[in-house]
Amino acid sequence: MNSMHTFIYLASQSPRRQELLKQIGIRFEMLLPSPDEDSESIETPLAQEKARTYVERVTLAKSAAALARWKKSDLPWAPILCADTTVSLPNHPNGEILGKPIDAADAIRILTMLSGKVHEVLSSVAVTLKPDENPMVLTQVSEVQFADLSTEQMNAYIASGEPFGKAGAYGIQGLGGAFIPSIRGSYSGIMGLPIYETQLLLNRAHVSRI
Repeated sequence: MNSMHTFIYLASQSPRRQELLKQIGIRFEMLLPSPDEDSESIETPLAQEKARTYVERVTLAKSAAALARWKKSDLPWAPILCADTTVSLPNHPNGEILGKPIDAADAIRILTMLSGKVHEVLSSVAVTLKPDENPMVLTQVSEVQFADLSTEQMNAYIASGEPFGKAGAYGIQGLGGAFIPSIRGSYSGIMGLPIYETQLLLNRAHVSRI
């Protein structure tokens, strides 16, 4: 009989993931990268990398880094949760992964690519059950219809600052939600942490709710 864990470690700085874990009653402690860790390089796509391969690779890399972080600490053991989300225009000739915009011009480029089209949002979540076991990973894929955006709408949205730090240069839970007439999939997955898949993994990890 496996004993229940009363909390997990969350290896993510995303406030949205924190909100979603609180929503399903999971207690968590932060296990964040130290300043000397190069977390940005983990998120650099490889040439012609497919979106699903990318998001799962990044999530597993984050999991390995978080486990190494725990091993250097004197913290008690608890399951470690990592996640990654990417936006994709499948089979796009310029590469199908749309990452976080580096500046306003890049945000315009990304939003122009999404305007009027259906794109995919892929969210992978990984839970490391024990320090000597590989993480369990599940990936959720949603389809998102984007409205046709005018240049004025894009500029106003970019001026709000919301596109920055977000894959695909938008946030569905914020102002960007007004650009999305329909989705097919998981709203929480589009936000960055698919609740259904997360709860499945936490059940397997014997994590209790608050």
